Amino acid sequence: MSNFLTSRRLTAAVLTVGALTAAVAVPASAADHRPQRPNVEISRVQYDSPGRDDHSNRSLNKEWVEITNNTRHAVNLKGWTLRSEDGHTYRFRHYRLDGRATVRVHTGQGRDTGRDVYQDRRDYVWDNRSDTATLRNDHRRFVDDKSWGHKRHGGRHQ
Repeated sequence: MSNFLTSRRLTAAVLTVGALTAAVAVPASAADHRPQRPNVEISRVQYDSPGRDDHSNRSLNKEWVEITNNTRHAVNLKGWTLRSEDGHTYRFRHYRLDGRATVRVHTGQGRDTGRDVYQDRRDYVWDNRSDTATLRNDHRRFVDDKSWGHKRHGGRHQ
């Protein structure tokens, strides 16, 4: 009878360990299949300012790109660049993007704030029909891009 109880207890222990292992392994494998959001990304682009393209500062500032930090930690964007296919490049001066925050990069002139920065340009940057906005870090490494219109220079569609 003693061998029978020992055998039952051993079987129960093995089944318990197996069940615990399976319970721990399932969430880990499920997490591996979820798409991961980039830490910092180009989240939205308003490439065609609403209304007439009259080159007014108001119209220029309605053309913008939003950069979002998806992490909980602030990111220093000093030296990061935002570039169009035509080579128009905006370089961030000292700017700290808080965790879970977004900054809007306007084309025209204005006073930089915590949520809005300005390229101080007098002409449009983004092509209304097709273009690609590319974000690179201070080491010139690719971070993200957004494309619209027909595919150009290998960019992805938005």
